[in-house]
Amino acid sequence: QVQLVESGGGLVRARGSLTLSCAASGRPFNILTMAWFRRAPGKEREFVAAIGWSRGNTYYADSVKGRFTISRDNANKKVDLQMNSLVPDDTAVYYCASGRPFATVGTRMNEYDSWGQGTQVTVSS
Repeated sequence: QVQLVESGGGLVRARGSLTLSCAASGRPFNILTMAWFRRAPGKEREFVAAIGWSRGNTYYADSVKGRFTISRDNANKKVDLQMNSLVPDDTAVYYCASGRPFATVGTRMNEYDSWGQGTQVTVSS
């Protein structure tokens, strides 16, 4: 499995920006699909964004499309989530996840087998 450590969470005002980072160790990073999920208070964990291992193709939840950008740095084994135009509904614990080697990009939790501990993002109105 892969060890994942998130960083960059915090408190931000609405319409502000924040960048989350996820550092990976363990498996070779360049063959892993990476994703971000989040769990808002009282809600289930949901897909946010993912990036493929082969072509770097990206996928986003409709709720964040146009505001969030996922990117990866294979040399440094990390994946970032740039979040702009934040709104209070973005308040959640954000989790980094990695898929099985050579797996295609997916949006379901069971397609990812390694998870970070999560980082809190709070957006005030």
